[in-house]
Amino acid sequence: MGYLDYLTSSNSDQPGFSATGGGESEDSKFSYGYASSLGKRSSMEDFYDTRIECVDGEMVGLFGVFDGHGGTRAAEYVKNNLFSNLIKHPKFISDTKSAISESYKHTDSELIKTESNQMRDVGSTASTAVLIGNRLLVANVGDSRAVVCKNGNAFAVSRDHKPDLSDERQRIEDAGGFVMWAGTWRVSGVLAVSRAFGDKMLKRFVVADPEIQEETVDNSLEFLILASDGLWDVVTNDEAVAMVKPIQSPEKAAKKLMQEASDRGSADNITVVVVRFLQTSV
Repeated sequence: MGYLDYLTSSNSDQPGFSATGGGESEDSKFSYGYASSLGKRSSMEDFYDTRIECVDGEMVGLFGVFDGHGGTRAAEYVKNNLFSNLIKHPKFISDTKSAISESYKHTDSELIKTESNQMRDVGSTASTAVLIGNRLLVANVGDSRAVVCKNGNAFAVSRDHKPDLSDERQRIEDAGGFVMWAGTWRVSGVLAVSRAFGDKMLKRFVVADPEIQEETVDNSLEFLILASDGLWDVVTNDEAVAMVKPIQSPEKAAKKLMQEASDRGSADNITVVVVRFLQTSV
């Protein structure tokens, strides 16, 4: 995902990488699992974060998938800093949406500062979910994606930020940029996503302003899937939900999706996080 091939990091000395794991909240309200694989790529630019934190006496679940382009620096920085910045935000509990939006932008600006002396531009998507009580808040920049199973059906709760979307193209052109075809639609002929962390040379056009959607965790909401485009390039939302439904273990479900993407010939790194809601608030 991301830059034209000549800008893609190779890191051919990086060893093969795969990881799986999971956990459950102390109050048994949700369980989660993850699976992440190098896939057919020579380097691993996907990162993920799964956390359960106590913030102001509230048990909070934090889940994220970060797909780097141009190298690993941006995705690794976002993994290491975004959620830490978010839970320290003074409005995290009282105005969570504002806290998420401001934390995304703050993390991006701090990342850009760390990149000031770097010659090579790097960036990262972010698809994140915050679980507070019976609220699920999903935020997204880039083309990693969040999908929920609600009333037995698949619903995307994020939008892939592609440069050819009419409103994204308009925003980029209003800022003085352009979108052109170079194998796929790209910002300035280079980047295949219209929003991302990093990408300092394209920052006027490629923003880290997240779109946020909120769902209520009730009896209709079964589970959430967060994944990089290594999954979504070859598996549809409906197919992913159908595969996860019969698998109670989120870790096994994430591994199933990762393996299916690999079997279908995904050419990218593949990272999947599954969160299953075990009981609901009345």
